[in-house]
Formats: sequence, C-alpha cells, structure tokens
Amino acid sequence: MFNEVYLLTGGNLGDRFKLLEQAKSAISEKIGKIKNESSIYETVPWGFKAEQDFLNQVVEVSTKLSPQKVLEFCLEIEDELGRERKSGYYESRTMDIDILFYNDEIVNEPGLIIPHPKLHLRRFTLVPLTEIEPDFVHPVLNKKLTLILEECNDISDVRRL
Repeated sequence: MFNEVYLLTGGNLGDRFKLLEQAKSAISEKIGKIKNESSIYETVPWGFKAEQDFLNQVVEVSTKLSPQKVLEFCLEIEDELGRERKSGYYESRTMDIDILFYNDEIVNEPGLIIPHPKLHLRRFTLVPLTEIEPDFVHPVLNKKLTLILEECNDISDVRRL
C-alpha cells in the first residue's frame, strides 16, 4: 500500500536552485515517486537572521516506506547535500527536509512528530503546501490548510519565483 507524504525542502546556502533539484532527485530515488510539487518560494529565515534568504518547495511523495524510514532517508539526503548541524538552534543550511504530513496519521515519538509541530506557525511552509493541497484537513487541528493559512500570525514575506 502506498502512503502520501508531504515534504518541505529548502535551504539558503550554496546553489539553492541546484540543491532543490538534487533533493528532489534523491527523494525520488530513496523515498518514492514525486506526484506533485509546489512552485519555488523565496523566504526570509524564520527564527534567526542570515545573509541569504531561503528557497523552499513542498513535494508530495507516494511511498511504501514507514514514517521512520522516510525520516531516516530525509536526514541522509540532507547530509549528502552538505548539511552540517552545529547547534540546537536555527541556522543557515544547504538543505533541510521536513516531514509535514504522512497520510492523515499522527505520529508522536522521540525524534519524530507528524504532522510537523510548527507547520501552522510558518507561512514559508503553509503557502507552498496550500498551493498543492488546499483542502487537506490537518489531522490534529481539524482545519483545512486554507483556513490555517488565513489564521496564521506569521507575517513573513513568501515570494513565489
């Protein structure tokens, strides 16, 4: 049986466009078939200051993998694309891949929380996600993504490229 997984890809270091393409290629190879993808958006860093803005994109992936295996491969892809984790704080990076949704399942275990616990607070996540799946109902908040985006207090600029 196939599962629908929504991933947010993004980074602000290096060749940002090339890294997004490389991430999608690796996701296709390791996690599953990309069924849909949002536009690419340029956004200011969230939670910290940086010289370069982020590029972000949401992809919908059809996979047979468990949520834990999806996470394992996301971390592996980040490492392959040059991600360095230096601190427990938000910082610039070549690639970050977040699991936003896994079907409409709720997972809460050490190191893995799905839906992403900050998804509803971040325009840089909600805008591309709502572009490709506006009527999806958040399984914890029980609201459509369009309504969550309307209610979001984040005023960050999210520019479609």
